[in-house]
Amino acid sequence: MVQWKKEYLDLILVPCGLLLMLGYHLVLVYRYLKCPQNTIIGYENHNKRAWVRKMFQIKIEDRGPAISVLSSNASAATSLASISLVLSSLIGAWIGSSSVNLFTSRYIYGSRHPSLVYVKYISLLFCFLVAFGCFIQTARYFVHANFLISMPDNDIPVHCVENEVIRGSNFWLMGLRSIYFATNLLLWIFGPIPMFACSIAMVLVLLTLDINTTPLHHYKQ
Repeated sequence: MVQWKKEYLDLILVPCGLLLMLGYHLVLVYRYLKCPQNTIIGYENHNKRAWVRKMFQIKIEDRGPAISVLSSNASAATSLASISLVLSSLIGAWIGSSSVNLFTSRYIYGSRHPSLVYVKYISLLFCFLVAFGCFIQTARYFVHANFLISMPDNDIPVHCVENEVIRGSNFWLMGLRSIYFATNLLLWIFGPIPMFACSIAMVLVLLTLDINTTPLHHYKQ
């Protein structure tokens, strides 16, 4: 008969928590592709497409508010990218120092093996690096959309600017989801039980936030 050890919790709860988060996001992507109007992502993208079309109907000299909106979004993405990079650098420096054993305390109910501690930090580092890359791409697409929408004598099709804005928004969303995963992995440092509880709580919260019950507004052409 195999004797139960608390180290087994990491082998059970951590994969279950990650699969719960991953499964939820796969279902969210499926719902967005099949019924985008029922998700907050589809609702926001619908409004953003209408906003771009409206901006193209006004004169170039009156597009100052549109340029300000895109610039503020690019600045916000750059700020979050900087924060993600700083956190990645701190985690990398922590891994390289001897203080990585700080969370091997006997008060943590789960595996306290030093190699597993390194896995926790590397996983957390990976999530912040993914978030950094996504926010950088967000800023890139919004800056390009800013160039297109402010071009004099603009003969660029409106769908080109729409695609840039939507792609930037999608990368923004991916960056935020990477931070959500990083939050789960951060609690894993304190043990598998807090990590699994955080996964359940986060999925319940996201279920409420990602559902759209507002009918899509049909904008006038």
